[in-house]
Amino acid sequence: MFEPDPRTPVLVGVGQFAERLDDPGYRRLSAVGLAAEALRAALEDTGADPAAVAAAADTAAGVRQFEISSPLGHAPLGKSDNYPRSVARRAGADPARAILEVSGGQSPQHLVTELAGTIAAGGSRVAFVFGSEAISTARAFAGAEGKPDFTEHVEGSLEDRGFGLKGLAGQQLVAHQLIDAPSQYALFENARRARLKQSREEYARTMGELFAPFTKVAAANPYAAAPVERSAEELATPTERNRPIADPYTRFLVARDQVNQGAAAVLMSVEAARELGVPPEKWVFLHGHSDLREQHLMDRVDLSTGQAAVRSVQHALELAGISVAELSTIDLYSCFPIAVFAVCEGIGLATDDPRGLTLTGGLPFFGGAGNDYSLHAIAETVQRLRAEPGAYGLVGANGGMLSKYSTGVYSTTPADWRASRDAGLQAEIDALPVVEQAVHPDGWATVETYTVKHGHGRTGVLIGRLEADDRRFVALAEDSELLDQLDLGTRFFVRSFGFGNRAALTEERMNELLPPRPVGFRESYEYAQVRRDGHLLEVTINRPDARNSLHPPANQELDEIFDAYFADPDLWVAILTGAGEKAFSAGNDLVYSASGKPLWTPKNGFAGLTGRRALPKPVIAAVNGYAMGGGLEIAMACHLVVADAAAQFALSEVKVGLVAGAGGLVRLPRTVPEKVATEMILTGRRIGAEEARDYGLVNRVTEEGKALEGARELAASILEGSPTSVRLSLQIMAETRGIADTVEAVNHPTEALDELLVSEDALEGITAFAQKRPPVWRNR
Repeated sequence: MFEPDPRTPVLVGVGQFAERLDDPGYRRLSAVGLAAEALRAALEDTGADPAAVAAAADTAAGVRQFEISSPLGHAPLGKSDNYPRSVARRAGADPARAILEVSGGQSPQHLVTELAGTIAAGGSRVAFVFGSEAISTARAFAGAEGKPDFTEHVEGSLEDRGFGLKGLAGQQLVAHQLIDAPSQYALFENARRARLKQSREEYARTMGELFAPFTKVAAANPYAAAPVERSAEELATPTERNRPIADPYTRFLVARDQVNQGAAAVLMSVEAARELGVPPEKWVFLHGHSDLREQHLMDRVDLSTGQAAVRSVQHALELAGISVAELSTIDLYSCFPIAVFAVCEGIGLATDDPRGLTLTGGLPFFGGAGNDYSLHAIAETVQRLRAEPGAYGLVGANGGMLSKYSTGVYSTTPADWRASRDAGLQAEIDALPVVEQAVHPDGWATVETYTVKHGHGRTGVLIGRLEADDRRFVALAEDSELLDQLDLGTRFFVRSFGFGNRAALTEERMNELLPPRPVGFRESYEYAQVRRDGHLLEVTINRPDARNSLHPPANQELDEIFDAYFADPDLWVAILTGAGEKAFSAGNDLVYSASGKPLWTPKNGFAGLTGRRALPKPVIAAVNGYAMGGGLEIAMACHLVVADAAAQFALSEVKVGLVAGAGGLVRLPRTVPEKVATEMILTGRRIGAEEARDYGLVNRVTEEGKALEGARELAASILEGSPTSVRLSLQIMAETRGIADTVEAVNHPTEALDELLVSEDALEGITAFAQKRPPVWRNR
């Protein structure tokens, strides 16, 4: 008979707990209370002395609740500041190590796998994994009088691993409202419909047929949040109760997060199980496991599949030494149909397999207990396998946007711990081809996949491909004409703006909904002042009460102003300064940023300058006072800088948890010595005007309060020269800036010299010199 190594990890206890708002014995338990009930049940389930097992625990790992899963999370009834220790102590345990895992539905299975490996390596003997959600209670009582207070303070260490959101959100997704799970998964679902060439009706029926058996399982599960059996037709048909959420999803087809549920598992080494008197019939071994991460959403070549999920399941089965056919129980993460379809297609498992695809009833019906669902699946798997010794069960746990997948294969059959090949498999996934993307798409395109979000009106979120070069992009569609005709493969027109990409049925319709902005100066501006003096333009940022910091409306005005300046042939030099004496610009308006209002920057960047591809005419920054963060980035984007003696320069973003992403991280190391730039960037250190001049960051320093006068003097010197020569000189400098070899740069062919050769100003300059008279420039 096989005798496992004493350090072999085994699952010896599992527990679940749930309460509904309408239960006769409803107790208004917190997330801590729910998990504690589940952990007590798991300790009892070991068959040993619960107090002795609790006392032996050295590790408690908690699954993160939804309300603490993102920087914007909110706990309306309060929360524990050390969730793992709060739960453990309620169960009589005081472990040396407490872990709060990253967010994501993969986290319970990942924790079981990780702690099993730690036990096998001798780093732990007895460990708990638990999780819970009290979302139903929180939503029911958030605004009620006499609401419960779930606030707890617990002493002791905590290994808080953070949110784990890297790669799951980005500027493009946020700008286009792709931050909610139904919208994200709907894109994958419709991509699959496109691949299968099915109509909306056919695909809706397929989703209903997939999930109808899940409802039957949920109806028989005492822990289910929605124990109601429904037919495929009922699931697929939109009604007042089954309202559309995000095409193709209706309410019954998406994960149900309004739950009060908790689950727990007890792991230990074989040696500890024997010492504590855990009966061998309670032992369940982890035969196979795998944790893999998918490519970023917009990089994936095929949005209808899940490479990481499929490879994770395949490798876990390989490690266990069995095939799909040898599994007795299966529970696949089912937040949305595509999460099940993708795995079934990838491993060759029929969606109507008689073994079933869920043990709980699935996330839409049993309940999507936040990040903790798969711990309920593990608990059910353990109970089933104990009742069928020697059988195998699989749990697939998904997190993010089909992004993180963790698989476990379990059995009562003894087996030593086996290390995975996850590192090599992850390297293969990371090396997969990626789709070329267009951040600012403009022109005709076709729909690759899409969803329409329902709520306050209709909003389409489109993943499109440009007809010109097949690059992929994301865009929002609020054009009713396009939404009425929207489907896979629909042809449409896209235009990019600072606030995001917008789609319309035709170019004419786009111009009707979002008319192109005419280039020119307004009569007046709210956040800027404009003054013309011959060929000189003076632009003043006019927000002195906010230290001339910039928010989207101010950036938009400045962008318009500089568009007009560069297009006006009678304006040859511009000066940019700040109103008042305290600040040129304090950069990004952090107060506005914290207000929750939409944040965006023109395509040309801060002040319409930092991201502008070309500045064909001179812009001088007249820095009076502070040029901080984005203010310094604006100054560095200008050709020349004049500062008064009181000026202060800094990239202070690190002080407020940001980075100088509007050019500061690029321009400062190219302007001042690299070591100086690095120190300024990493510490936020301020430098004065004289030091800035010594480094070449500033051209001239004036007396305090005289920056604008100094800039005017510099502008006058420029205006003495040929505007054509000035403009073409800037062009050649820009063209050759990226050419490292000096001779190659000197010999670089340029149309600027051809233009100069036939310019009136070149002829005028030579003629005036010969005639000993001042030239009369015409900028042509």
